[in-house]
Amino acid sequence: MATKQPTAGGEEQIELESRLRNGSLLMALAGVAFIGYGIVFLILNFVGSGFELGVSTLGGMTKADLSPTVAYYISHLHVATAAFIISTGIAVTALSWYGVRQQLTWAWATAVVAAVVGLGLALPMHYTADAFAHDWLTHLGPIYLATIVFVVGVVLAYQGLQSS
Repeated sequence: MATKQPTAGGEEQIELESRLRNGSLLMALAGVAFIGYGIVFLILNFVGSGFELGVSTLGGMTKADLSPTVAYYISHLHVATAAFIISTGIAVTALSWYGVRQQLTWAWATAVVAAVVGLGLALPMHYTADAFAHDWLTHLGPIYLATIVFVVGVVLAYQGLQSS
């Protein structure tokens, strides 16, 4: 029985589809990591140090050492920040899993813009003055790892989208 041999164009199409599938999966996994980072951020506010991941004190002061009004304000900001990290992660995950896999370029672009705006606004502040001590690895390591996974996924998915 004779079998059809894939043509060179068919192999290229399969590779592009694989890149799209793998890229959208990596983008979605990074979105899930963003959600996880936000959840950890939220949990630490209530049951941890009261500060961000990788931050145990502010100038040697714990949350208990702060004015109750200042401590509550910091808590308020942490909850709001966690909410936006989680909601961005949900958007990136949904756009990547449901939109990018369907070859919707607008979904790919929206996921990229959502992540870039969030990271682009949040990360530079960490490189200004060292106003408080923090462990760089635990504070920024998880989000950088998720960002690397996301960028690899973005590139793979973009290559796969070019086939449509």
